[in-house]
Amino acid sequence: MKTIKSLGLPLLLALFITSIPLLGQEEKTKPKESEFIASDFIIEHVSDSHEWHILTKKNGDAVALYLPVILYSKEKGLSFFSSKRLAHGQVYKGYRIIEEGDLKGKIASVDSNGEADLKNLPLDFSITKAIVGMLGAVVIGLFLFISMARSYRKTGISHPKGIQSFLEPVILFVRDDIAVANLGIHNYEKYMPYLLTVFFFILINNLMGLIPFPPPFGASVTGNVNVTFVLALCTFLIVQFSGNRGYWRHVFATPGVPFWLLPIMIVVEIIGLFSKPFALMIRLFANITAGHIIVLSLVCLIFIFKTLWVSPVSIAFVIFMDCLELLVAFLQAYIFTLLSSLFISMAMPEEHH
Repeated sequence: MKTIKSLGLPLLLALFITSIPLLGQEEKTKPKESEFIASDFIIEHVSDSHEWHILTKKNGDAVALYLPVILYSKEKGLSFFSSKRLAHGQVYKGYRIIEEGDLKGKIASVDSNGEADLKNLPLDFSITKAIVGMLGAVVIGLFLFISMARSYRKTGISHPKGIQSFLEPVILFVRDDIAVANLGIHNYEKYMPYLLTVFFFILINNLMGLIPFPPPFGASVTGNVNVTFVLALCTFLIVQFSGNRGYWRHVFATPGVPFWLLPIMIVVEIIGLFSKPFALMIRLFANITAGHIIVLSLVCLIFIFKTLWVSPVSIAFVIFMDCLELLVAFLQAYIFTLLSSLFISMAMPEEHH
């Protein structure tokens, strides 16, 4: 419920801001082509895309980084081309990007009349904005840790220098305050690689999302529910494969529960198995998305009111929100890693004799 409430505030703020240009207009009045639509601007930056929009010129032309499109369908086989071929509603090789409805942004096959087949979408393996952001985070992470490993190889275990002085305290914090505290001194080493990986992957992506330019910075990777779903799924699988006899006995034969109540408790426990990773997925997605929505909504005030007097106030609030988002970037990485280690520890209860 707290996650839903935290997401509700920015959504209401965004709805209020996007309604300002419509105040005083008649219901049948249509917006002009040049009118700034805040909701479209916000959704475009928060959502995933097949192109990386950089800026819009005064004449309306867009400057964008067009990403590779990789599609597979039974009828057409494997197709590979640039997303520029599909820009502005173009049709290429019998495909086009859906620009309306629940499937907006997806690529669909079209017939000779230009009608999209929404029921049989091709398999999309395209390199989207979120994937570019993740690859950028992987490159940065590899650079940091390979540099750190080389430094240790040269100097050995000594006083940390350079990048070591930043990374070593963070690694020790994850080890001592998260892994050892929850998993115990005898079990933590086996799960440290995963916990460190998920912590730094989330942290780097959160920090990259706060830097608006250039690509791969500015992508809301952890604000993509597909990404958080995979992270939560990894935790879920590790928890299930780590479960010992006591864990599964608690699920299917809860100690101290009357026999007639066991069928109900089994259902409740199975729901609990899936609700934990679901909470991980939604918490990370909602908090990161909420922060981006608030920042973008504050930026939109400048274009909505069309006056420089709003700019100082809007910029001041944006800077304040960015400072909070910097805290949230570290906090959400910590919470996801902490809860993952906690759920793993719950799958390995000690047997009491």
